[in-house]
Amino acid sequence: MSAPPLAANVRALMPRAREDLAELVALRTVVGNAPPDHFPRAARRIAALLTDAGLPEIRLLSADDGTETVYARRPGPPGAPSVVLYAHYDVVSAQDETAWRTPPFELTERDGRWYGRGSADCKGNVVMHLTALRALRDALPHDPYPDLDIVVLVDGSEEPGDASLEKLLRAHPGLIAPDVVVIADTGNVAPGIPTVTTSLRGMAVVEVTLTTLSRTLHSGQFGGPTPDAMTALIRLLATLHDSDGTPSVPVPDTGTVAGRGDSGRGAEYAEADFRADAGVLDGVELIGTGTVADRLWTLPSVTVLAVQSPPLDDAVPALLPTAKALVSVRTPPGADVVRVHEELAGHLRARVPWGAHLEVRRVTSGPSFLADTGGTAHAVMRDAMRDAFGVAPREVGAGGSIAVCSAFRSLHPDAEIILCGVEDPPSNIHGTDESVSPGEIASLAHAEALFLRRLAAGAVRTPSTGPGEDR
Repeated sequence: MSAPPLAANVRALMPRAREDLAELVALRTVVGNAPPDHFPRAARRIAALLTDAGLPEIRLLSADDGTETVYARRPGPPGAPSVVLYAHYDVVSAQDETAWRTPPFELTERDGRWYGRGSADCKGNVVMHLTALRALRDALPHDPYPDLDIVVLVDGSEEPGDASLEKLLRAHPGLIAPDVVVIADTGNVAPGIPTVTTSLRGMAVVEVTLTTLSRTLHSGQFGGPTPDAMTALIRLLATLHDSDGTPSVPVPDTGTVAGRGDSGRGAEYAEADFRADAGVLDGVELIGTGTVADRLWTLPSVTVLAVQSPPLDDAVPALLPTAKALVSVRTPPGADVVRVHEELAGHLRARVPWGAHLEVRRVTSGPSFLADTGGTAHAVMRDAMRDAFGVAPREVGAGGSIAVCSAFRSLHPDAEIILCGVEDPPSNIHGTDESVSPGEIASLAHAEALFLRRLAAGAVRTPSTGPGEDR
């Protein structure tokens, strides 16, 4: 009796995938704001799940911030290619939980999607890796396991962007020696359209503090000639963009991704599609200049992430002595993030209103990334995605930043790095009502299982040869 194809294995595993994702979503693994036992419980549960999926070597590696990275390995035969599968289990805050339609830390199914914080970013990718590995395991003994050295790294501290994984890997030299790294932390351009991400913007974040007074003052008694710090901050933040919304901070336009598949200059992202994906209200203009794709993937953007001010319910008629804001710049691929920090600080210092005292403190930064998509592993992944999803994959840029990409490149410069993931525009990662499509988990798990099997076999198809026999 022949073994069922991998696609059937994946379908049979999806109820287990939902159970695992529900268990992981219930653990509030928000860095710096988690119940004391949730990070350890998540790490140990993921370790147990990876053991069950067929990876016998397990280690929990402690990072500087107290979180743990789960390391799991299935050794291959001598000389076999080494593949690292990466995802992370920390999540961003759910913020105002009352704004969610359903509790953010309870996985809820609605309209064919699974809702919950981390369902897409990035616990859904953890479950995707598990499902791919289980599908290969369940093909035994009819189909041999791929002759690969497989390592899974599930990071507990990706969201802060502070290079904690790079520090951890440098502290454990020899832990990995990958030929290929699959980083599952991005997603598809649309549901059902497989996508490989080829570029990422960098990120520079600063805290801006303006001080104008030695104490808080009554706004009626002193208002008029007295410079209020909040008003000064608002004026300063307004200088970060031109009147059409183009960033006015002098960030260099590197132009380094021109012609790189769908992610280069001239890439198409219809404005109507983008407006729908982003939820831009009717009548509200988009900001900046250039194509939508350029503005998202290859040009800088500036965002005021937070302003520290009295809550409305606690507001009193007062002039504030100090005001603070958090400002983020997304940098073009190839831009020097250190220089961007300097340019941002210089821009702010040159425009401080009314002689206010300014402090600019660097909070964090993340380098940009450009993938080399011409290698064998990328070709195998494209073939696997085509067969699993039934349509040709896209190659696009992404506007976010993932520090581990540069960490892997720095430590293992000869490894091919492939960026993909289960997110799609409806996922609304980092926002309210984050969700994932179970179909995206299933299709990408199928693609990854095919990828691992074919990579071990050295199989690269062309579209004319038809689907592989290992579907």
